[in-house]
Amino acid sequence: MRVIMASPRGFCAGVERAIAIVEQAIEAHDAPVYVRHEIVHNARVVKDLEAQGAIFVEELHQIPDGAVTIFSAHGVPASVEAEAERRALPVYDATCPLVSKVHNHGLRFAREGRNIVLIGHAGHAEVEGTLGQIPAPVHLVATPENVGALPLADDAPVAYLTQTTLSVDETRAVIAALHARFADCVGPDVADICYATQNRQTAVRALAERVDAIIVVGAANSSNSTRLAEIARSCGVPAWLVSDAEAFDPAWLNGIMRLGITAGASAPDVLVQELIARLGQSRDLSVSELDGIRENVSFSLPPALRRPSQRFGPRTARAG
Repeated sequence: MRVIMASPRGFCAGVERAIAIVEQAIEAHDAPVYVRHEIVHNARVVKDLEAQGAIFVEELHQIPDGAVTIFSAHGVPASVEAEAERRALPVYDATCPLVSKVHNHGLRFAREGRNIVLIGHAGHAEVEGTLGQIPAPVHLVATPENVGALPLADDAPVAYLTQTTLSVDETRAVIAALHARFADCVGPDVADICYATQNRQTAVRALAERVDAIIVVGAANSSNSTRLAEIARSCGVPAWLVSDAEAFDPAWLNGIMRLGITAGASAPDVLVQELIARLGQSRDLSVSELDGIRENVSFSLPPALRRPSQRFGPRTARAG
């Protein structure tokens, strides 16, 4: 069977930065360090960091006083930041800089007095963080139909934001519905959908033209991974989202001669390699990779973690 891998796939710069923050914090301060929410949405990443000394919790009250605290790549509401400040927790903020950019857009739109619409999925950690960062009412929509139900006058000034991990095509449809209803409507188009999400979606479309089926490696609660599987199916090929090689069912490949593989931005490459190894247990493989966009994005670590030997200053100071 021929296996063709998408390019790019797997880790993005924001995920790499978030993982590095946890690892460097453990090195700088010794274990344990506490991480609010999964640092990224991948069980293997969480398990590996737990083995190094990270403890994952969902709320700040689960973190002991004085313990090193890390906010996940998805961002947190301002109320969480305020509570950490009140408790004088030493904090490293691993929020992806591209998510922080969305927060900044929201703050600007709020200052301008616009009615803010966030295009995203209810309950996702990034959406919860963004909703909690904007000091004004925010209307959450996911579909063009949701736009029609917004309780706003058609002549109201509107600004929209987007979750960074959405499908570009679906988001454009929602944006078109906003512009169709509201004459005074501004926003970043799909520019706030992150570069890695867009690149991986472009790659999976190219992959779908060359294969009979696609496996996406990524967690079920990973928005960008889920979108990759949806896009593959929308291109007319069967697609499955698997968390790891054990979740793969060999029966899926009956009659498949060319299999495509890609991975979400929070899925480590080791999971892809383990999947290929499992495929190779039952059939001969020819593995190749498509040409794709070369990514050279990197995000710097918080200053206190750029030199691992450097320790905190005052315990009440914000560390990152």
